[in-house]
Amino acid sequence: MTEHAHSHGHSHSHSHSHAHGVSPDADRRWLRAALILLTAYMAVEVVIGVIAQSLALISDAAHMLTDAVSIVLALIAMRLAARPARGGYTYGLKRAEILSAQANGITLLLLSVWLAYEAVERLISPPKVTGGLVLVTALSGIVVNLICTWLLSKANRSSLNVEGAYQHILTDLFGFVATAVAGLVVLTTGFERADAIATLVVVALMLRAGTGLVRESGRIFMEAAPAGIDPDALGDHLVAADEVVEVHDLHIWQITSGHPALSAHILVAPGGDCHKVRRSLQELLSGEYGITHATLQVDHVGEQGAADELLTLSPRPGPGPELQAGHCEDAHGPVHRPGPHRH
Repeated sequence: MTEHAHSHGHSHSHSHSHAHGVSPDADRRWLRAALILLTAYMAVEVVIGVIAQSLALISDAAHMLTDAVSIVLALIAMRLAARPARGGYTYGLKRAEILSAQANGITLLLLSVWLAYEAVERLISPPKVTGGLVLVTALSGIVVNLICTWLLSKANRSSLNVEGAYQHILTDLFGFVATAVAGLVVLTTGFERADAIATLVVVALMLRAGTGLVRESGRIFMEAAPAGIDPDALGDHLVAADEVVEVHDLHIWQITSGHPALSAHILVAPGGDCHKVRRSLQELLSGEYGITHATLQVDHVGEQGAADELLTLSPRPGPGPELQAGHCEDAHGPVHRPGPHRH
């Protein structure tokens, strides 16, 4: 990307960090190893689940399928994200991982609805379940999930997909524990409804994981501010800097998971050093908020940018007298000024 200058008097826009998207040091080998192990065990588990007539085992296998899909999509997203920006995709394909994360979350939610329906039916009319087979399979599943968790912990988890897959395998681990308990109960007491109850536990874990993925990916698509960053507090922090008299058109979003971006229009006191203000604000954003992709347009208050344009403060928010608005008359979002003010 190149730096852009805005033609509003002495306006300046600089500082773009270029390390966006999935981190290039993400180790695909760990993901592939986990994928192979998950896929092989999942196939075995489905066969055993059908033989044992255990919905809990089948539900665990279904969850493992979504884990495998999430890893595949993460690998694809890494490859797409590595492509340079060109044509109409000025950010490249950085959000491919967000698309796959959302698809994975929706799949989890749909599977949980189906499994919940099946579990309720089995609570009403429980089939014959082979408890010993369920117990042995679930215990082996715990071992497989522990290995996969270790493999994914070695990969770069800054990607929403990789972190999502990691959390899903942890969810699987708890699901297998519940299934093992159910198998033990069926084996020792003959209470076959324990299998359906274990399935409902897995369903609850799937709902939690799926909802989290859909919510986080949805925030990125809607260009909401990253979690943990309060735009109003950040705007007040910027306007408190020396020589800054107003901050408006402040936008904070995420290009992809873990890579926040910001743009803002900064008005500086007449005679102030625009370049110095810009540099100090960029250092503040990078050092205190982790925002290294910042585009700041800096202007002097009252400075003439064109023959018919006079830069002045935009309308004052809240009650009180308003100043004549010449530039950014319709500011997008709250206007920040020194001292108490409404957002």
